[in-house]
Amino acid sequence: MTDSRQSICRRMKRNFQFFSFLNDQDIEVLSPFFHCRQAPAGSILWKEGDEEDYVAFIISGRIEVRKATEFKEKQVVVGLYGKGSIVGELCILNNVQRAVSAVVIEAADLLTLDREDLETIIRENPELGSKLLKGMLAAVSLRLRKSFDRLASIF
Repeated sequence: MTDSRQSICRRMKRNFQFFSFLNDQDIEVLSPFFHCRQAPAGSILWKEGDEEDYVAFIISGRIEVRKATEFKEKQVVVGLYGKGSIVGELCILNNVQRAVSAVVIEAADLLTLDREDLETIIRENPELGSKLLKGMLAAVSLRLRKSFDRLASIF
């Protein structure tokens, strides 16, 4: 485990709500499971229908999430996420194909966690795995609530 990855995880604990419920020991246990990734502007993290199964925590940069429409080659932007956000959590929770595409619109530094590693964490440290799952569900719940508000504002 590199010091830089642990350092990033510690900073995320201080600065991002998703990690705020973790203690220092949790960070030590989790750090080896995270992968650092840099994504240049314009790159595609995944396309709708892909079977990649990882969640990404945005350290810096901006990610645009898009959903295909019924019109050929047309997409609608359903989310714009930056520092401190999490993207891709539905696939890691549901074991389904990507429901949206994710495009990097500002060069991004990411920490990623794949399903296999999450399952290892859950198996080897159920309490910590439960904390991670609760955090992801809280993120999904917040997004769903915001989506309801946006839909209601249309009518």
